Amino acid sequence: MEVQTVTSKEKKRKKWGIPDAYVILFGILVVIAVLTYLIPAGEFSREEVDGITMVVPESYQQVDSSPATLMDVFLAIQEGMISSAPLIFLVLIIGGAFAVIESTGAIDALILKTIEKTRNKELLLIIGVSVLFSIFGALGIIVNAVIAFIPIGIILARSMKLDAIVGVSIIYLGAYAGFNTAFLDPLTTGTAQQIAQLPLFSGIGYRIVIYLAVLISTIAYVAYYAKKIKKDPSKSVLGKNPFPKMEQRDEVAHKQEITRLHKLVLAWLVVGIGIYVFGVFQYKWALNEMAAIFLIIAAGTAILAKMSPNKLVAEFFEGAKGLVYGALIIGMARSIVVILENGKILDTIVQGMAAVMTPFTSVMGALVMFVANLIFNILVSSGSGQAVIVMPIMTPLADLMEIPRQVAVQAYKMGDGFTNTITPTSGILMANLAIAGISWTKWIRFMMPLLLIWIVMGSVFLVIGVMMDWGPF
Repeated sequence: MEVQTVTSKEKKRKKWGIPDAYVILFGILVVIAVLTYLIPAGEFSREEVDGITMVVPESYQQVDSSPATLMDVFLAIQEGMISSAPLIFLVLIIGGAFAVIESTGAIDALILKTIEKTRNKELLLIIGVSVLFSIFGALGIIVNAVIAFIPIGIILARSMKLDAIVGVSIIYLGAYAGFNTAFLDPLTTGTAQQIAQLPLFSGIGYRIVIYLAVLISTIAYVAYYAKKIKKDPSKSVLGKNPFPKMEQRDEVAHKQEITRLHKLVLAWLVVGIGIYVFGVFQYKWALNEMAAIFLIIAAGTAILAKMSPNKLVAEFFEGAKGLVYGALIIGMARSIVVILENGKILDTIVQGMAAVMTPFTSVMGALVMFVANLIFNILVSSGSGQAVIVMPIMTPLADLMEIPRQVAVQAYKMGDGFTNTITPTSGILMANLAIAGISWTKWIRFMMPLLLIWIVMGSVFLVIGVMMDWGPF
């Protein structure tokens, strides 16, 4: 009887020990709502320039307070879901499309072929996958859609007898190693340079140097962790359960040849993604067009596999169902920004950042800009959203402090990219972790050393940028 009571207490402790991602986000939402009563409300004037709504520098003024009520807290969740609808439905559609592709066996066959080619060469696989996704990240074409590839990363990690952390890292951190500089991303770097009145994608040479340094450090860190847990599985951050969410498709078949159908399906997937990449640069396609492309990919796959319409629908919705938890968390994260904006304290926070930066020298000012963006990104994890809020303030500040505008853009970009990998307000991060079954606290434990490495490297590159007077080209 006594033993049962102790066991029951231990179970309760375990149950309360690691909060769910939704619980963490709701807790942050409540804290932000309380801050609307403590931080003065204020607003900048805004104007539209070439279709982009920008903050007018030195236009900040305090306004009537608009603190969040209890009803506002719960309304913010609904509003967050609505405003994040394009991304939420993109995640569900990609999940459905990949389920259709997987039902043909093409993904399993490709993974088995990859495993066969890289057998006992874990480093080669980590490098190959990370480099591929970093290029996608640098182009800004897959950062939001990276969620769809997480299951593949986990299966690859399982095949190497590693853990889910490695599976998420080679895909997600690979993509962010590129997105941290995003030297050819029109939505983040492009928007920031437009606001800073710099030529589009100028300064690309130095940005590629930064990209390579960040990528190499990321691969080295993930490879070191993989080698450590390969040698001693007990050193995994995830403890005794290295793959918390391997309910379905725990293992792929031991032997499976790549058939003509598999090649056609994989080629069709590559063509679809290629068309989307072309559309991004040629027609400025965004999330909605990506969703449409993946619907076309799913339909085309069904035709190639001679799949019945009913089978197509069944497979699609089975895949989408598996990502509902991860998709809706994006809207939950967005609700925090809704409270910040509706409570009118977001602009006050930006004004506080500007006031802190002004007294510093050019080198110190660049570093303060970087730190301020690292912190601000924890509240606003949208790259393009952060650009239109902070760049109109940072551009004139950079001129006053004799900081090259390229450095200001890079301080924003790395600030945005680096802390996106840890902030619980990032719907993409929380969705990735939810799909993999990794708790946010365990991810932080793994990620913090790499984040500190990135921050030190970023600081060095910014100082060099100031000292060499990094110009537009």
